[in-house]
Amino acid sequence: MNKISVAAALLLLTGCTITKEPKVSSVDTTSGIVRLSFSEAMMQSARYDSYTTQGTANKQCQQMGYATAVAYGQPISTCSVISGSVCMNTTVTIQYQCRGIAFNQTASAGTQAW
Repeated sequence: MNKISVAAALLLLTGCTITKEPKVSSVDTTSGIVRLSFSEAMMQSARYDSYTTQGTANKQCQQMGYATAVAYGQPISTCSVISGSVCMNTTVTIQYQCRGIAFNQTASAGTQAW
């Protein structure tokens, strides 16, 4: 009986955890900052895959001419929907700083002289 109640409690606790995929929410080309965001409903424990999030940030940085993205600071949680004094929805923002200069290999490949 004890094992069943422990298993049921674990199922209830893990049932509320959801993996989210952050999307690009803000880009600052001058300072090289990319912000990715996702929303988290009340009573929900959301997490994100840092590998895919890093890939999304790298792609956005490369589109701006940078080589790679580096995680910058801690995730920022902001209440986006308030009902009375209760936060109904939270927006989580992850920041990345773009670094390095990306070279366009396809342009230089056609200019080689043999």
